[in-house]
Amino acid sequence: MDIEAGQDWNDRDRERQPGFLIKRLHQIHSALFAEESVGLDITPPQYGVLSVIAAQPGLDQSAIAEEVGVDRATLASVVARLEAAGFVRRTISKTDRRQKLLTLTPRGRAILARMLEPVQRTQERVLEPLQAKEREQFLKLLNKLVDGGNEHGRAKLRLR
Repeated sequence: MDIEAGQDWNDRDRERQPGFLIKRLHQIHSALFAEESVGLDITPPQYGVLSVIAAQPGLDQSAIAEEVGVDRATLASVVARLEAAGFVRRTISKTDRRQKLLTLTPRGRAILARMLEPVQRTQERVLEPLQAKEREQFLKLLNKLVDGGNEHGRAKLRLR
């Protein structure tokens, strides 16, 4: 490939660079999430963790890390912030003292309930440019990419 002086080779064919497009879509999603959830002070990773805890109360931190696809150190940081905000409670497992089991507090259940509509609006806005059939196909292909590349992630996602 010949690079001419002054030409930024990273900008060539951006529409054919999945990494660039995925990163940009993530930025768009994050901005929309922030707009829709203004005043609630919850980040997408925090919402993901709260959702998993709500669906599987009493799950240990390692299992939650696999459910949301983050490493244990990152999860511990997210959980510490959620615990400080009064949204989750950590308890030591009776069968394995190394395990920390997580449950939502009443305050955590309340914030999760308040997040349902903003999260739904965020998802709708992200997919808004696509027609219904395109949305279905896009999500199918995204899942295929995530499933197929899961082993390459820094943290594994527990696939269904």
